[in-house]
Amino acid sequence: MAALWGAVTAREIFKAVKGIRISGSPHTVFDGFSTDSRTVRPGEIFCALKGERFDGHDFLSKALERGARGLLVEKAYRTSDQAVSGLTSSEPVVITVKDCLEALGWLAAWWRHKHRVSLVAITGSAGKTTSKEMTALILQRVGKTLKNEGNLNNLIGLPLTLLQLDGSFRKAVLEMGMNRPGEIARLTEIADPDVGVITNVARAHLEGVGDLDGVARAKVELVEKISREGKVVLNGDDALLMKTAALFRKEVLTFGLGGKNALRATRIQNLGRHGLSFRMDFEGNSWPVRLEVPGLHNVMNALASAAAALCLEVPGDVMVQGLRSFRGVKGRFQVSALSEKMVLVDDTYNANPSSLEAAVQSLHPLLEEGRRIFVALGEMFELGNATIEAHYDAGRMIAALGPYRFLAIGAHASEMINGAIEAGVAADRAGVAQTHDEIVKEFTRQLRAGDLVFVKGSRRMGMEKVVEGLKRLFP
Repeated sequence: MAALWGAVTAREIFKAVKGIRISGSPHTVFDGFSTDSRTVRPGEIFCALKGERFDGHDFLSKALERGARGLLVEKAYRTSDQAVSGLTSSEPVVITVKDCLEALGWLAAWWRHKHRVSLVAITGSAGKTTSKEMTALILQRVGKTLKNEGNLNNLIGLPLTLLQLDGSFRKAVLEMGMNRPGEIARLTEIADPDVGVITNVARAHLEGVGDLDGVARAKVELVEKISREGKVVLNGDDALLMKTAALFRKEVLTFGLGGKNALRATRIQNLGRHGLSFRMDFEGNSWPVRLEVPGLHNVMNALASAAAALCLEVPGDVMVQGLRSFRGVKGRFQVSALSEKMVLVDDTYNANPSSLEAAVQSLHPLLEEGRRIFVALGEMFELGNATIEAHYDAGRMIAALGPYRFLAIGAHASEMINGAIEAGVAADRAGVAQTHDEIVKEFTRQLRAGDLVFVKGSRRMGMEKVVEGLKRLFP
């Protein structure tokens, strides 16, 4: 029987979160769950999470004023907060736990198992969001599918997504992100996926895991923690990923371009701005796939999604239809017309060396004869000891595009520019920008019909401001 808000009792919640009820009736029923005191609604239980810039325990009184019927708080705060220290009445319910973030995870895990859904979990250094979106489009064709939106892929966002499950959902696909060891293990424990997918291992979040081997170990926590009944899907072309995952001796379905993969892409045709076509081969079956989005990296994303669907026994024609319906993800290699004869490639959602390399490879087919390319590149974060080298390499990658104008921004912009100049870009074609507006003005002054603009950078660099500025000037 699926758990439904409006029927969930305090007793069920304090058992699920391994907490202690210190006030209120165990039979109290909650109408919902909230972690934001500004939006909590009457009848809900409020969970006092602690973050870098806030502490939910500072807003317990506000949550009660808005009608919260219950509070989930940490033991250390119980006696110090006037909002809860003297409560003895039947309402509101107060449940104490050792750690509210951990309790949120336990509640989501309990909620997940109260609903009969087939769940796919996807992680990787690059491509996980696009693969999640593709997978969701496929699964939606065989049953109502839940997915996490935006960046709700961490220890807060993923549980909150799971708590949206109700009896109408048949499938779920969840992206899993990480910054440090142990996070993927915990997310796997919470989600208990039927299928676990790892798209690749690359230089990303090195600050938290040390080196590329550390990235591999962190991602492969999904393989380690998935249940015995769970199915594992891996990029068979990624040697380090395969080597690291082999330590756990799980049955694996591989995808990729190499001949040893169970699911392979063959006869790939790059159609430039108009997308891609290829054959998808699996155990004697072959399906024609047409993607309406450009970028060779999307072949691997499509294979990862199809492999997950195969594990759930989705028919081949349904997979093909789902992939054909994909129209891209905002800020992820989105190709659009900046004007009638100018092209904009918006890849601003995030950046690491691997995703930049994939983007550069996908840009080459778009550079038709005579087309000039303007590049705006923001700093890449969380690269640890590899930061300096990675930014030099980024400049060298951009140099391979033969940019007419290359502007970089951020604390390591000079390394990107120096790398590009060392690789052959003329010094008067490359430079460091101080602001996003400076990039917009500089590009606008020189752009002409037929040009292509490529914009990319880590999330914190806000490179979408360049895209927005250009669109305002070229409506």
